[in-house]
Amino acid sequence: MAMAGLYRRVLPSPPAIDFASNEGKQLFLEAIQNGTMEGFFKLISYFQTQSEPAYCGLASLSMVLNALAIDPGRKWKGPWRWFDESMLDCCEPLEKVKAKGISFGKVVCLAHCAGAKVEAFRSNLSTIDDFRKHVMACTTSDDCHLISSYHRGLFKQTGSGHFSPIGGYHAEKDMALILDVARFKYPPHWVPVPLLWEAMNTIDEATGLHRGFMLVSKLHRAPALLYTLKFEGKRRMVKSLVKRRKEG
Repeated sequence: MAMAGLYRRVLPSPPAIDFASNEGKQLFLEAIQNGTMEGFFKLISYFQTQSEPAYCGLASLSMVLNALAIDPGRKWKGPWRWFDESMLDCCEPLEKVKAKGISFGKVVCLAHCAGAKVEAFRSNLSTIDDFRKHVMACTTSDDCHLISSYHRGLFKQTGSGHFSPIGGYHAEKDMALILDVARFKYPPHWVPVPLLWEAMNTIDEATGLHRGFMLVSKLHRAPALLYTLKFEGKRRMVKSLVKRRKEG
């Protein structure tokens, strides 16, 4: 009797290299020795699986916000303040994200709303050399993390648009480590940076705009109470702007 549903996917290799394979482990060790895995350890400490098939953007962002130790300024559960996908709703209703996913611009909006510093780059307004420079900068420090928005098809993977953080870089082989938040589907894997750039240099059919990447880091903040007030004020402001845009 056939079982319902799907249990994982086989990672197409090449072009990707499974992080847990012998080759993947060797790339990891060499990258550590070269200092381009500095951001990995904080990211892996908060690595999460997206809780809905269309929550890749929310999972990537909540993972990065927690890795940066950004205080959400409000409770998650019990007494704990903690970023969870369910709290990232100030730019797009969760039900809409659950049904249709989320755009690059809305993830950038959510990062701002959550109190992070964000630099966003669409592929048509950047270059592969700029991307490589930013990958190097973020993987050689632990206070900046890069989220990539790309099309899976370039890696021969099933699905289309996807978000995931970049966990490391192997400079000699020019390969980036994707910490895929769809862990029920594919494991973390290394991919060639030129191919990742091609995957980002695609158009999101839902918006007609290019995909890209964003650098997320921590802003210096005031004490906790003031932080909470600022967060809630920013949250209300963003919701108001989104509402006005819809009405207009």
